[in-house]
Amino acid sequence: MDKKKILITGASGFIGSTITEMALQLGYETWAGIRSGSSLQYLRDEQLHLINLHYDDPAILTEQLRKAVHQKRPFDAVIHVAGLTKAPHKEEFDRVNHRYTRHLAEALRAAEALSGTFVLLSSLSVMGPGDETGYTPFNAESVPHPNTAYGRSKLQAEQYLMNQQLFPWLIIRPTGVYGPRDRDYLILMKAVKKGLSVGAGLRKQLLTFIHSHDLAMVVFSLLEKGISGKSYIVADGDSYTDNAFNAILQEVLGRRRVVQLKIPLWLVKPAAFVSEKVATLLGKTATFNSDKYLIMKQRNWSCDITPLKNDIGFIPRWRLKEGIEMTAEWYKKEGWL
Repeated sequence: MDKKKILITGASGFIGSTITEMALQLGYETWAGIRSGSSLQYLRDEQLHLINLHYDDPAILTEQLRKAVHQKRPFDAVIHVAGLTKAPHKEEFDRVNHRYTRHLAEALRAAEALSGTFVLLSSLSVMGPGDETGYTPFNAESVPHPNTAYGRSKLQAEQYLMNQQLFPWLIIRPTGVYGPRDRDYLILMKAVKKGLSVGAGLRKQLLTFIHSHDLAMVVFSLLEKGISGKSYIVADGDSYTDNAFNAILQEVLGRRRVVQLKIPLWLVKPAAFVSEKVATLLGKTATFNSDKYLIMKQRNWSCDITPLKNDIGFIPRWRLKEGIEMTAEWYKKEGWL
């Protein structure tokens, strides 16, 4: 019996490489979608089929996918992870996160290259600001109203898929993803290790997290159940104040005391604006920009994951403290921390 065949885009990145690795472990015939210049550091398994996808040219993309499904063996699933989280110009988010998703879906249909479900890795950012009075969690009934260019581009990709006929789709909206290979939370860990914790805003903030391995397992559990036509918020089910999160980092990293700086939002906003403008003038991408300010400003990222529990019996393997410990050990082993 032939193995199930899967295409994972963005396979060279933090989340994409984690999902690709799990696909191999689960016995899939795994195709790793990359771009020219992508690092192959985590894609060295000899069983992998690498494919350099040309998202900006639908005709070439269609032909690439047609060749990939030779002998009439289409993909049983496609997991579309590729996307931008940072960009020098906001128009780039629409081009990569929205239009490239359309190009890929249309090319898969034209090439008759997909027999199963198209999984879009979206983001909790599509939900926009939450309830910052009673701190009601985001849930399956929450209506998306993104306030960032990144969130809007992801929602546009979602809406495109939801409007397709005879094209099974599945939308994954993860909260903050951490784990081995991630560099965003690494920045926070490095700061705490040096004795510094910096936060934005003076009011309580509720944060949520999902370990990259748990996120990957959720995706494959949903696929194996044959679920489509639904969107899921993915988190580990717990919420933490920003102070509680910092306390976990301190404990894991062995820092009994740190200098805690809480910067008022009225100072953060102009700093983000200046950072963005300077980076644009230098032709660089600003990590700290107006979108980032809106994310830092948001006080409530709590989530209700009842649908995941009901549909696949989801129980996270990694709670936050244990997951941070595991991640910190990996960072140390790799010389990152």
